[in-house]
Amino acid sequence: MTEYFYPQSMGRIILLAMEEVLGREGIRSILRLSSLDSYLDKSGSFSDRHPAARTDRTFSFGTVSRLMESLERAYGPQGGRGTALRAGRACFQYGLREYGLQLGVTEMAYRLLPFPTKLRVGAHAFADLFNKQTDQRVRVEDKGDKLYWHIERCPVCWERHTSDPACHLAVGLLQESLYWISGGRLFNVEEVTCVACGDDACSIVIDPTPVS
Repeated sequence: MTEYFYPQSMGRIILLAMEEVLGREGIRSILRLSSLDSYLDKSGSFSDRHPAARTDRTFSFGTVSRLMESLERAYGPQGGRGTALRAGRACFQYGLREYGLQLGVTEMAYRLLPFPTKLRVGAHAFADLFNKQTDQRVRVEDKGDKLYWHIERCPVCWERHTSDPACHLAVGLLQESLYWISGGRLFNVEEVTCVACGDDACSIVIDPTPVS
C-alpha cells in the first residue's frame, strides 16, 4: 500500500499538543504503547526528541493513526475521545504559531472581516494548506446553512476499522479554530461519516450558528 505523510513540522505540532494534554509521563506511555519508542532517548526523555520543524514529509499517516488508537487503548473509548479532542484544540494553537502568517489569518484585514466571511475564507485557506503541504486531501463544501469539511485521505483514522467516527483530533482542531476566529464563541462541530467506518470520506459538519 502507498504510504502518505505529513511534514515533520505537523508531526511536531501533534506531539507537542499531546504532551500539553497528557503531560510528560502520559506522552511517554502513549509513545511506548504505539511502538514509537524512537521518540524517546535512553533515559526515557521525550521533550528533546520532538521532530524538528522541517518541511520534509516523513511523519507518516500510520504514525498519526497509531497515536490516536493508543489513546483509546489507554483511556477507553470515551476517555480517548475526550483526550483526542483536547489534543486537537491544542494543535490549533501550535499550528497558528507555525502557519498563521502563511494562512493569512493573523493579518488585520482578515480579523476585521464579518464572521461568516472569516469562516469560509479561513476554511478554504486551511484546506489549501493541507492539500499543498501534506498528503492529506481536504475538500470544503458550503451548503449555506452548514459547512462541510471532507477529508478524503485522512491520517487520523488511517487503516483503522471502527464502529463510530474516530477522527476526534480533527474535530478538536476545527472546534478551536472556530473558537479563535469568532472571538470565543462555541459551535456544533460533528463528524458524520468516517473512512474507518467504511465511508468514502471523513466528513465533519460545521454549524456556523454559535451555541454560546
